[in-house]
Amino acid sequence: MPEVASTASAPTSEQAVGKPWFVYLVRAANGSLYCGISDDPQRRFAAHQSGKGARFFSSSPAMALVYVEQWPSKGEALRQERLIKKLRKSAKEALAASYA
Repeated sequence: MPEVASTASAPTSEQAVGKPWFVYLVRAANGSLYCGISDDPQRRFAAHQSGKGARFFSSSPAMALVYVEQWPSKGEALRQERLIKKLRKSAKEALAASYA
């Protein structure tokens, strides 16, 4: 089973110039979890709720932003997203529970 990387260390001076990126989990009305990345997870969650986000939510609307993790670069956030997407549902649920 893939391991989720620990929270990123302090950004280098090269990375500090850019905006941080976030990996997030959203719970759908049917209980499933959606994993994505954004430079503004609250704005992205609002887009998911309004129906302008991912097609994932067309059958079951976005209900709650249940996990957010900050990364210093988009590339690192993408790597973490891939790791989280490979996890079993129980591990994703544990991440969501740790954020509450």
